[in-house]
Amino acid sequence: MDYNEMQMGALAANPATGFATETPEITLPRFASVEDMVKAVRPNLPVHCMHPEQLAKAAQAFLQGFPGRSFYAVKANPDPYVLQKLHAAGIRNFDVASLGEIKLVHGLFPAAHLAFMHPIKSREAIRAAYFIYGVRDFAVDTFEELHKILEETNCAADLSIHVRLAMPDDMAFHALSKKFGAPADIAVTLLQDAAKVSHKVGLCFHVGHLCFDHQQYARAISYAAEIIKAAGVELDVFNVGGGFARSFPGHEASALDDYFGVIRDSVKKLKLPKTCQVWGEPGLAMAADSETLVVRIELRKGDALYINDGTYGSLFDAAKYADKKRFTVQMIRVGRKCSTVMQPFEFYGPTCDSIDHMPGPFMLPKDAREGDWIAISHIGAYGRSFRTKFNGFHEDMQVEIDPSMPPRRAGRKPYVVVSNPAKNRAVVEQ
Repeated sequence: MDYNEMQMGALAANPATGFATETPEITLPRFASVEDMVKAVRPNLPVHCMHPEQLAKAAQAFLQGFPGRSFYAVKANPDPYVLQKLHAAGIRNFDVASLGEIKLVHGLFPAAHLAFMHPIKSREAIRAAYFIYGVRDFAVDTFEELHKILEETNCAADLSIHVRLAMPDDMAFHALSKKFGAPADIAVTLLQDAAKVSHKVGLCFHVGHLCFDHQQYARAISYAAEIIKAAGVELDVFNVGGGFARSFPGHEASALDDYFGVIRDSVKKLKLPKTCQVWGEPGLAMAADSETLVVRIELRKGDALYINDGTYGSLFDAAKYADKKRFTVQMIRVGRKCSTVMQPFEFYGPTCDSIDHMPGPFMLPKDAREGDWIAISHIGAYGRSFRTKFNGFHEDMQVEIDPSMPPRRAGRKPYVVVSNPAKNRAVVEQ
């Protein structure tokens, strides 16, 4: 028995790692608003302020408006709190990209439908996904990957193979087809081969990250129609992927209903079999508004503010996509008023690396200074997904924002931040 077989045996024999029952609901300290939290806690660490009502709202928007089944893309925000809130709102399908994500979601929701949509997977991950976690949906964009799946599942008779089609690079701000997706001629043959060896066959694509224009989905679906016609295969699943954007300062995205409408109308033109399911894989569109990050200014140098989180933490996107994801910011000061005159600032994070830099510009009061807090909105998608522990700057302090609560009463016992090194996180205690 080799190491991988031993590992699989251990997983199967240990219910805690593979077959856990649904975990208890995660509860967090609650505050009426982000400002109320800052006044009560005066945190010296970054704080993730969770907005459960936004998660419920986003989930319902897709469940009610998207013309098919919505698979939450776990990569956008894999925090168990976020996953539990989406599940409570009705999300039962999850797009997973790794064995780690499979373990996480299966451990929380054993009955959830998991689709392994990363086009390139290790043999060990394929085997464990199929035999331990019951995954049956696998994406491919090469013949080699198709053969790997067949070999590692012993040519299982209940496989669903989804062929990923490459899209043109100009549909969204960040193209994904340079790395993944089969060109047209290969996609046609892959579909034909998959139809011969799998129980169900699907076609999937991804228009790219931050697709601000909903009409790009009409273009993508029209292109996919040519592949379907050339392959002559009746699909069981047609998957339009992710890419649904939200608006950021300076960049207006289409309304969700516009995305849904153009997808619905374009799919109708395909004349798919009545049994064919339409799937979507929203990530950012479900998670973006679920968190506000509160950071503290540690120093000011001219127009540069040095804050206690950065690109090695939850603000990677604020640097990499600075020209498209210009996050909304608000300064919070306790005890004294801020200037009403605004000016642009740039941010530097807490690490010793000079590339820990977020150019902005971020519009804040001109008198911003050490000790002030900044609330950064719409950080729920990909913020915590990209975090590292570089230089030891990694705390995980979470609170819940409940607007229905009354504001904190003056004179109440102050909250304190308690560090828990064993779990590498901080908690708020009364």
